[in-house]
Amino acid sequence: MPNFETVEVTTDLLIVGGGMAACGASVEAAHWAKKHGLKVALVDKAAMDRSGAVAQGLSAINQYLGLRDGENTIMDYVEYVRNDLMGVARDDLVYDIARHVDSTVHLFEKWGLPIWPKGEDDPFRVGQYQRGGRWQVMINGESYKIIVAEAAKNALNDAGAEIYERVFIVEPLLDGNRIAGAVGFSTRENKFYVFKARAVLCAMGGCVGVFRPRSSGEGLGRSWYPPFSTGSSAYFTIKAGAEMTCQEVRFIPVRFKDAYGPVGAWFLLFKSTATNANGDVYMQTNAAELEKWGRFGKVKPIPANLRNWLGMMDVTAGKGPIYMQTAEAIQRLAAKYEGDEKAFKKKMKHLENEAWEDFLDMTIGQALLWAACDIQPEVKESEIAAAEPYFIGSHSGASGAWVSGAEDIAPPEYFWGWANMTTVKGLFAAGDASGASSHKFSSGSHAEGRIASKSAMKFLVDNDDVPNVDAAAVEALKEKVLRPMTIFEENKDFTTAEEVNPNYIIPKQYKFRIQKLMDEYAGGWGSNFQTSRALLEKGMEYLTMLREDSEKLAARDLNELMRCWENIHRTLVAEAHIRTVLFREETRWPGYYFRADFPTIDDNWEVFVNSKYDPNTGEWEVFKRDIIRL
Repeated sequence: MPNFETVEVTTDLLIVGGGMAACGASVEAAHWAKKHGLKVALVDKAAMDRSGAVAQGLSAINQYLGLRDGENTIMDYVEYVRNDLMGVARDDLVYDIARHVDSTVHLFEKWGLPIWPKGEDDPFRVGQYQRGGRWQVMINGESYKIIVAEAAKNALNDAGAEIYERVFIVEPLLDGNRIAGAVGFSTRENKFYVFKARAVLCAMGGCVGVFRPRSSGEGLGRSWYPPFSTGSSAYFTIKAGAEMTCQEVRFIPVRFKDAYGPVGAWFLLFKSTATNANGDVYMQTNAAELEKWGRFGKVKPIPANLRNWLGMMDVTAGKGPIYMQTAEAIQRLAAKYEGDEKAFKKKMKHLENEAWEDFLDMTIGQALLWAACDIQPEVKESEIAAAEPYFIGSHSGASGAWVSGAEDIAPPEYFWGWANMTTVKGLFAAGDASGASSHKFSSGSHAEGRIASKSAMKFLVDNDDVPNVDAAAVEALKEKVLRPMTIFEENKDFTTAEEVNPNYIIPKQYKFRIQKLMDEYAGGWGSNFQTSRALLEKGMEYLTMLREDSEKLAARDLNELMRCWENIHRTLVAEAHIRTVLFREETRWPGYYFRADFPTIDDNWEVFVNSKYDPNTGEWEVFKRDIIRL
């Protein structure tokens, strides 16, 4: 086994991640670092230019209120988020992001992001940008992340900060209930990194790959959410001993089948409808089902999980496939030009280009699949399907750390000194790392990164003490982190085929096991998103065995070492999910998961389900927290 050099980095604030929240945190931290003479370091598993959920690009910014033009109010957005999550949301966190998000979008435009100007066909009467929906503005976004990352890197460099890319953070460093830094390793060099910090901002994204994906063969591993986001935010905060929230809330997006192309522009901008194979619009034919889901079945827009559920009902009834009627939508938009052949052809060509550009901006694989399947969207409909579950706090999910609200708006129960600080002193969370504040998307994640970073800087000014880092604990962590490589070296000659060995398991095999387990017992697509106490308890039994086997993960190189630890991170996310789904004895989010033994919504469960892991004993505590409305 090669020798690993230990590299020590000492800083005041450590930002972990490189996505939208981390970029927002960087811009804000750089400003306050210069003002107060503080040091900042950022470490990212990838490279900031193409890191995070919008790495491939985006065709719309999904959170923009338009406050300066009077398009919406902050409370309008709070009510929208609250209803979409069937009542389970932190009003104060959503409010805090919503009041700041527009300024972040204006920064994007200042930095060079092309935002579509208001068009003549825009159904919205006010504002300066072309709306795709009430909260969305359309962009030319293939280079969205590059533009935002460039601004973040420029700000960090101007403040004399340090940037470490291709370094995978594995474990937190603790001094009692105080964060003291983090450890990880380079994915390119034989280097073990020790980051000592007085405060840490966790922004490592959500989690994919816990459940078996629909894609197989040459598409193995394809997902809607980026495959390199593997639960590191949740793992880091859980292992630090932070209180977590909404770990039972997974998100299942309905997307164009097989290549996971987003459907938002088709529903909102193109005003398309989705039908079953018989041509029935399931949102209309299954509308009576909404009566079963209390007041949330009556709100507009209908919550995302209920929209999913109405489509799933038709699939279960044998009325699939489900189709997005793209041709019908395009024809309808061009209909007013009929009679003027030249104008009609021009409009049709424009709409056809927009249809392809929607994917070329952010999901190139979907454009390739359309071409491979001879699909012309202006001529032929296209299949859509529910994806496998993901764990994200920034979209229509809510999983993440339980964080403090802002002093001026949070109820006393939700405030403990500094906005966006977890229950671990000095550990802050933003983006997919913070929970119960859904629908922040890319712009809101950037804004929340700014909020958390400014708060972390205030924490550093208010607290000048330096946490203790135990050298012996660091050495133990180094041995633990590199152990998969040691296991391989010690046992590789036992068999002639490296992949088959009774003394270890390689990461790909391990991933197949966790995905099969979660799919079959915790309500993946293969079990029609249904589960029950009996299934969950059996799944927990197998997951316990799998965690034991994780001690025998083996890595042949740095890439496999990263894959080993990604799997270990996913496993803790899976355990948190099973435990909290077991605890919540109702079905609150049909379309995300269905408890067959508790098939209805229960007003007594309109609470937060929170959890806490004791890193010293390995014991879990799962409990309720009251929802306090603004």
